[in-house]
Amino acid sequence: MSVTFTRFAETIHCKEDKRVVSVTVKLLLEDCTGTVYFTDIQAQEGDRLTGYTINTETMLQKYREGGVIVPARFYNGVVRSGETVILFNLGSTSAGLDCHIYPIQNMEAGSIQLSQGAGAHRVKFKEAASPDDTFSLLASTRQCLKNGNPTDKEGFFQYTASGDSKHVVKLEDRKSARLLFEFQEMQEGSERP
Repeated sequence: MSVTFTRFAETIHCKEDKRVVSVTVKLLLEDCTGTVYFTDIQAQEGDRLTGYTINTETMLQKYREGGVIVPARFYNGVVRSGETVILFNLGSTSAGLDCHIYPIQNMEAGSIQLSQGAGAHRVKFKEAASPDDTFSLLASTRQCLKNGNPTDKEGFFQYTASGDSKHVVKLEDRKSARLLFEFQEMQEGSERP
C-alpha cells in the first residue's frame, strides 16, 4: 500500500498593526472513505512558501551546474543606517542564510535588525554592539552568536529566496556596519524511496 501526501498552503490575512496570538486549525472532511493522516503544520510570514523546510515528498540537494555542486555564495557590503540588500540565489528553492555583521561604531542594544522583503521574518540582536564585535546569525547551524559565543535574539533565522532575494538591514541611525552573507544554493533532489 502506498500513502500519498498532499501539501496544502493557505494565506491568513490579519491586520498588520496587530500581533497574532494564536492560530487554530481544524481538519474538516465530508463525504469521504479511507484513512487520512494529518502530519505537519508550518506557519511563516509572507504569502509564499519558502521551501526552507524539507517537505515529505521531495529531498533537497546542493545546487549543481553541469553536474558539479556550486560552492557556497558570499556577498558582502557596508550599510549605513539601513538599506535593502539583494542577493542572487540561482537555486530552484530557498536556502538558509548565514549573516555576519561587523559594527563600525557603537550601537545600542536592539538596534541591529534584519528582515526579508517588506519586513517579514524580522530578527533583532538584543545586545549592544561595539566596533570590535562580530554578530553571527547562522541558519546553517541554528546559532546566534556574538564574538563566537551564544547570544540572545528576538525573531527568526534568515533564508534566501530563489531568484532575487531582498533583505532589509536596519542599524542605529547614522551608524555603519560591514556585512557578510553566506548561503549554499539548493535544488529539488530525487524522490524519497
